[in-house]
Amino acid sequence: MKDLVIDLEAEKNEILKRYRALLRACKSTMQKGDKRMIRKAFDMALESHKDMRRKSGEPYIYHPIAVAQIAAEEIGLGTTSIVCALLHDVVEDTNVTLEDIELEFGKKVAKIIDGLTKIAGVFDTNSSLQAENFRKMLLTLADDVRVILIKLADRLHNMRTMEFMPRDKQLKLSSETVYLYAPLAHRLGLYAIKSELEDLSMKYMERETYQLIKRKLNEKKTEREKFIKDFIEPVRKVLEGQGLHADIFGRPKSIHSIWNKMKKKSIPFEEVYDLFAIRVILDSSPENEKADCWKAYSIVTDLYRPNPDRLRDWISSPKANGYESLHTTVMGPRGQWVEVQLRTKRMNEIAEKGFAAHWKYKESTTDSGLDQWVQKVRDMLKNSDMNALDFVDDFKMNLFSDEIFIFTPKGALIQLPLDATALDFAFEIHTDVGASCIGAKVNHKLVPLSYKLQNGDQVEIITSGKQTPKEDWLNFVVTAKAKAKIKSALKEEKRKIAEDGKEILERKLKSLKITYNSENIHKLSYYFKLPSTQDLFFNVAKGLIDMKDLKEYQTSEKVVENKPQDKIENEQLQSLVRSIKTKDSDVLLFGEDLQKIDYKLSNCCNPIPGDDVFGFVTVSDGIKIHRTNCPNAAKLMANYGYRIVKAKWTKQLELAFLTGLRIRGIDDVGLINKLTTVISNDFKVNIRSITVDSDNGIFEGSIMVYVNDTEHLDNLIKKIMQVKGITSVTRFDSPIEKAS
Repeated sequence: MKDLVIDLEAEKNEILKRYRALLRACKSTMQKGDKRMIRKAFDMALESHKDMRRKSGEPYIYHPIAVAQIAAEEIGLGTTSIVCALLHDVVEDTNVTLEDIELEFGKKVAKIIDGLTKIAGVFDTNSSLQAENFRKMLLTLADDVRVILIKLADRLHNMRTMEFMPRDKQLKLSSETVYLYAPLAHRLGLYAIKSELEDLSMKYMERETYQLIKRKLNEKKTEREKFIKDFIEPVRKVLEGQGLHADIFGRPKSIHSIWNKMKKKSIPFEEVYDLFAIRVILDSSPENEKADCWKAYSIVTDLYRPNPDRLRDWISSPKANGYESLHTTVMGPRGQWVEVQLRTKRMNEIAEKGFAAHWKYKESTTDSGLDQWVQKVRDMLKNSDMNALDFVDDFKMNLFSDEIFIFTPKGALIQLPLDATALDFAFEIHTDVGASCIGAKVNHKLVPLSYKLQNGDQVEIITSGKQTPKEDWLNFVVTAKAKAKIKSALKEEKRKIAEDGKEILERKLKSLKITYNSENIHKLSYYFKLPSTQDLFFNVAKGLIDMKDLKEYQTSEKVVENKPQDKIENEQLQSLVRSIKTKDSDVLLFGEDLQKIDYKLSNCCNPIPGDDVFGFVTVSDGIKIHRTNCPNAAKLMANYGYRIVKAKWTKQLELAFLTGLRIRGIDDVGLINKLTTVISNDFKVNIRSITVDSDNGIFEGSIMVYVNDTEHLDNLIKKIMQVKGITSVTRFDSPIEKAS
């Protein structure tokens, strides 16, 4: 008992120590009365969470304090945000209500906390609770961006302290983070937080790769530091000689970005050369910033030869999230490319602290890219008939994309995401211009609507009063605004056609002597496998469902009427079991209690025993198995975490699983023969298909083979690598499939 008292005493001291550290972090932004407000919020949080503990066994209050600390130190937020961060979980997890908070801290704080509180209750099965929560949070973003910034701080602390959580929770949170929160941090200019969120997600989703890259980075650390020192010295000397004061240092690339480069270029770690970037931060007065950056650029490129294709000037036209910097890639002293980033102290603070620093430096006259972006989110939210999942997808699409700058005929500048088309530009100008657009002139040349715009294009839109939005437009527009407007126009068009279909169906049912009521209409929709009654009316109007189909429905209904209900249900159950029965049904165990359940292996990532996998409960196809690093995994877990089940391979009879290998090498006589001999004869593996392409002496092939598990596959890869002329062998997935 005595130990417990000492323990509680120690915890009490630790809580106070952490609270004092938080106050120190807030010092720079504090004004009169702020300390009292923070103390009040701290006391309320301490009291509300007093009996709660985290998964690690620590007092729960450690978490809100840590979130407030991140908000203050790493994002640079002020007192209102600190108060909200301390109280962000009280409404969701304790008896405190929003009314209590409004009474104590005012309307503003209550509104932000409401935006941070998850929605309780059940939704329509086609929707997703996670997507609805995300949408709710964004609704508040339109009024107050602090909601998102506190949410990011909350997510960052949860990710930093996730080792005590069950594996399936780790996967779900990591997927959601990499799918939505890291892109959000990127969009708000919080690069340090974005990189850390991506690295932490990878730590749990790609455990082995993460540890491998981490280990290799540490091995080369001393060598790398010496290289950076040798590179920096001459630059520092010349800058000082020219009267420019600067901090120069090497910044390592994040593990996630190194992994991305390895995947994109299909290269091993040893061939990734830009493992770090050199950053030059100039101490410049506001009026000399631009000139000083270009002066420093000319000094660096006098010392080291630049790569002419790798100059990025975000000083003349900053990114939409306010990021300003000058990037170039130069040839270093040992024959390797080095990225150099040049910026001033002010630009660096905006790059590190993103949105919060942006407000600090903002001139009231300028309309920044961030304001425009928040305005775009508001426009998207106005289109409220959108399904939450579509909304999250469209929103995400515009988070990560790089910008291109397009000019109107009068020379006004419009920012659009990379790959935007002439039609996106039309919708960006005005919804009516987009809806009636029939073509465009780019740099005075006529182009189709689907033409992809290039940086610096000047675009003039041609419209016609007879034009209306078309279904196939959705295939090539990329901005969320254009997608949303086209979808709502098509919905309206469909609704009008469905109205006519309703009358036609009523007449046809009358002639078949079937009563027109909601029960029969729903039965008809189910019979024709249509998602809604509106689709039924639409198909009738379009002539896709005619009298013959309706007569067939009538006949099938009569057969069903003569069968007892329990027999029908039994038959449906039997057919469902048959449809998801597969020959390998007991190689996997599911759930916390590891039961045997029927499943299907998904085509998008072809899992094989030994892969880290999870089960996904589909609406119509039973349980599907995906690899945790499947191209679809992040999206499925981020949107449908509640439909994910834990899955584990059991040691099982020798079954064969299909997987693909991509092989590259130097073309040689008899290379294919050697390959097939190794695979079929020496290794006794069946080949299902082989496609080969040879181009100027470079051989590239894809082989689909049957293997037993990951160990079997790794041995096969090692064996193929021993064939003379082969330079790389990588496993590949099938194309991305849609979640069902």
